[in-house]
Amino acid sequence: MRESGMNADIAKLINYNEAGLVPAIAQQYDTGEVLMLAWMNSDAIQETLETNRVCYWSRSRKKLWRKGETSGNCQKLIEFRFDCDDDTILMFVDQTGPACHTGRPNCFYHAVQDGQVSVISEPA
Repeated sequence: MRESGMNADIAKLINYNEAGLVPAIAQQYDTGEVLMLAWMNSDAIQETLETNRVCYWSRSRKKLWRKGETSGNCQKLIEFRFDCDDDTILMFVDQTGPACHTGRPNCFYHAVQDGQVSVISEPA
């Protein structure tokens, strides 16, 4: 666990949940498109701030997950923000390739339209 320097001080400002995680929203910096929501812990925040490459905590794998480490679809950090309650992260990123593991541009491709769920985006 990382615990030194300015990035550690920033990570200490965050209010994590009981599992030591905080929700993190990734938004494309130049278009405003909301790409995905994932989770970060203190180490993921510190690594992201140190490298400017977004790193999350994978709840399923129970380890740090560097976005794009297997797919090549990386997220370069442009700006890091957190909300008024210090319990949600918003990152403006430059996304390379699709953000969603399904191959879609973003993870929000289910839309409720006329009382029905529609798929509004297909994999690239």
